[in-house]
Amino acid sequence: MNNAQLSDFFENLAHKPYCADELLYGLQIRPKKMAINMQYIQGNQPCMLHYFFFDIDRSDAVMAWHDENLPMPYWTAQTQKNGHAHICYKLEIPLCTSEFGSQKAIAYASKVQAGLAKKLGADVGYSHLITKNPFHKDWRVTFWTEQAYTLDYLADFVDLPKKLSKKQEVLGLGRNCAMFDTVRKWAYKAIRAHRGGIYNTWLDEVIKHCLSANEAFLEPLPYSEVKATAKSIATYCWKKDAYCYQEFIDRQSRKGALGGKKSKSGGRPSLGEPWKELGISRATYFRRKESL
Repeated sequence: MNNAQLSDFFENLAHKPYCADELLYGLQIRPKKMAINMQYIQGNQPCMLHYFFFDIDRSDAVMAWHDENLPMPYWTAQTQKNGHAHICYKLEIPLCTSEFGSQKAIAYASKVQAGLAKKLGADVGYSHLITKNPFHKDWRVTFWTEQAYTLDYLADFVDLPKKLSKKQEVLGLGRNCAMFDTVRKWAYKAIRAHRGGIYNTWLDEVIKHCLSANEAFLEPLPYSEVKATAKSIATYCWKKDAYCYQEFIDRQSRKGALGGKKSKSGGRPSLGEPWKELGISRATYFRRKESL
């Protein structure tokens, strides 16, 4: 393995990537030392994106980047019979898609990916999971550059979409963004039912909703990424709701104190119905208030 790009690609593979010789018969999971002998292979690790891959189905596919004045790709792998090819770009800073990653960065990367795909004329139905294996002899592989690029640099060459299309939302990085947006909107209200509960019970509930959202994708995300998204949403809501709830109780206490002073000349201050705003019963509201 005397090629820098191949060494890098092998180093960044998952320990047991998806792979296949005939895609019609489905994917297999094999140790990477076995997987590199297959025609197709999972190019990125779960929860870590090192490369952008694009599938271009035309005879001059290998030069699509040149025709559109895009930067040189890391490598291309071309079908010798019809010229169709996969184009690979390496990211200078790998993108973390786990709970430790930034949702803003993932959303930005998904738009850069979509912009490049459009400019290259790439297949919009390509899932970006499996790529033509640059180790395999069946492909005509060309190594163009060892240069990796930042997202900002790549973004300068394309028009970023303001919003992903419905097709883009269920493929590639769009899946991560779509799942996050769908489940978080549900979670902002659902967390109220878990006040005073156990975090792991809440997390399990969020994971269930993420798994349900994942079923809508043409090619579902691996469980590790589903769980990562769920954990990010669950943790944020758990912390944020506790803070907001305490802030609300404090405000009500301050209002009550002020009202009490004013009411000395007559009449009991009106508390209103704050429990309705919190989505809990009147009894639960006063029980929690007394425990503060």
